[in-house]
Amino acid sequence: MDRQLTLMAVHAHPDDEVLSTGGVLASASTEGIRTVLVTCTNGEQGDGPGGIKPGDPGHDEASVRALRLEELRESVALLGISDVELLGYNDSGMVGWAGNERPDAFANVPLDQAADRLAALMERYRPDVVVTYDENGNYGHPDHIQAHRITVAAIERTGIPAKFYHTAIPRAGMTELFQQLRETGADFGDFELPEDFGTPDELITTFVDVSPYVVRKRKALEAHASQGDNIFMLRMPEDAQQQMFGRECFIRQFSTVPVPEQEDDLFAGLR
Repeated sequence: MDRQLTLMAVHAHPDDEVLSTGGVLASASTEGIRTVLVTCTNGEQGDGPGGIKPGDPGHDEASVRALRLEELRESVALLGISDVELLGYNDSGMVGWAGNERPDAFANVPLDQAADRLAALMERYRPDVVVTYDENGNYGHPDHIQAHRITVAAIERTGIPAKFYHTAIPRAGMTELFQQLRETGADFGDFELPEDFGTPDELITTFVDVSPYVVRKRKALEAHASQGDNIFMLRMPEDAQQQMFGRECFIRQFSTVPVPEQEDDLFAGLR
């Protein structure tokens, strides 16, 4: 290639960039690949200072927004991401929350409007590889689903990316890890792993070893300190964190270049 390769990751909220793509973003940056993070919302439905929950007295969306965007800047610096684009939509909150009903929530923004903005970014950055969530947003979050929808629409409109991926969490590996942790007495608070959580392993096309970047991923996740109550992974033992953070998995949706059926590199066929 006689030009710089570009990876674009489309995420819903500040902190989403870390778990499923922090390693590939850090790795690509280290290799001199341009990395573009598109964050669709400002995360207003996250916890406020002191752990104040949405809907509780004292939860102020403006202060949460400012805090979460500052945390995002720190995370981005730790991962070495070269370009950040904020779409600035309002966080819709989890399924069933009052924020779902707001007309200005990201999940309720007209698809064409948001897709046009993302398409313009694709025209500007010309990404070779684009990554976002699957059609269920990986676990049903309204903003993740909307991020998927606008990404698919923007790709269809521009035809720019050579490769497109959904993030994936291997179901068997997660089930095994949580079983091991529970046997050691690990405390996950109120979190329960649903039986159908994650992606059936046979659907995953791309397993990327990001173990050299586990420390950077952990520090980037720690940068989102205001959401610490919700980031149970940081309470896991170090060996479990290494296991969880050391590999990132994807389902290839298409590739315009020849690739093997199973990949270990998002840029296979492009280098």
